[in-house]
Amino acid sequence: MDKAYSPHAIEQSLYERWESAGWFTPHGDGPSYCIMLPPPNVTGTLHMGHAFQHTLMDILTRWHRMRGDRTLWQSGTDHAGIATQMVVERQLNAAGKHRLDLGRKDFVERVWQWKEQSGGTITRQMRRLGASVDWSRHKFTMDADLSLAVTEVFVRLHDKGLIYRGKRLVNWDPVLLTAVSDLEVLAEEEQGSLWHLRYPLTDGSGHVTVATTRPETLLGDTAVAVHPDDERYRALIGKLVKLPLTEREIPIIADTYVEPEFGSGCVKITPAHDFNDYEVGLRHDLPQINVLTPDARLNDNAPPRYRGLDRAAARKQIVADLESAGLLDRVEPHKLMVPRGDRTGAAIEPYLTDQWYVKIEPLASPAMRAVEDGRIRFVPGNWDKTYFEWMRNIQP
Repeated sequence: MDKAYSPHAIEQSLYERWESAGWFTPHGDGPSYCIMLPPPNVTGTLHMGHAFQHTLMDILTRWHRMRGDRTLWQSGTDHAGIATQMVVERQLNAAGKHRLDLGRKDFVERVWQWKEQSGGTITRQMRRLGASVDWSRHKFTMDADLSLAVTEVFVRLHDKGLIYRGKRLVNWDPVLLTAVSDLEVLAEEEQGSLWHLRYPLTDGSGHVTVATTRPETLLGDTAVAVHPDDERYRALIGKLVKLPLTEREIPIIADTYVEPEFGSGCVKITPAHDFNDYEVGLRHDLPQINVLTPDARLNDNAPPRYRGLDRAAARKQIVADLESAGLLDRVEPHKLMVPRGDRTGAAIEPYLTDQWYVKIEPLASPAMRAVEDGRIRFVPGNWDKTYFEWMRNIQP
């Protein structure tokens, strides 16, 4: 007998015997017990977090199997959406190609090729960990039967009114040309500028000065807001100003969103390009004017002079034009948080677009009841509070 235990000498052969004997398939006579493996992203490799949760799931699976329960640990890998798209696009770019050159069908085929190459790494790691999953049922989230199931569930939820299409402001990555979640946006402090711009009153009595870090979006302004208690501007509420560089007139409105101490105390409201402005716009029933294309160029809602310009070039041109027109009051250095996509590093645009949404509120109520009556239990129990806070404050 060897003096020291060498796991390498026995683990692989032992696991192969378990798998070939079919010991991981459901075969007990007891009640059914199933764990669905949260599918790892096919673009990556397993990390310590996976090792921890897989160990916990394996312990539960083996315990129920030893009790004689009809036990299944369902395994699978996830296509990972944008992450996979970016990996495949980098391969295409290296070959001097673009995904649009291939078309959807051929691009999806390249994704499948990548899955075969990368997905094997994850399954090898799981076998090395000794995970007792039923490999005969292993799935990939782009498998034809799973895609069919997704379509079926989507249609059912839509028929029940739980899925709907709506135009809302989203985090938009102009490089990926897609909406991204809040978790995929990194806010970085950067040195920028604060431009103070003059908006002339239509009655010729003067002007108001607004401060902005994004002068290129003024073309989508639909109001100027002041605080209702700000004595400096109370007499101006309800009056109109000429929107610089355009032929439009917009109202001065009162809203408590405005911080009188910041800048001039007057805020340009651009509902289609700022999350806070979007909410102000809803409260005051303001128009939503989108002035950007999906790749962050000025669109046809902008004056002809600016159409087609990239947002950075448009900013320079607009600031120059404002200065020439005598409407640039001053420019100050200003540190600000710039949201950037965690994959591309591109500055994220708040962008008004049609997206599919799930109506969460009808689903949140039964989910909370399941915890309240003990059908679902958190370990440790203090996570109940966090869970309920999420459920009660969830957006529709």
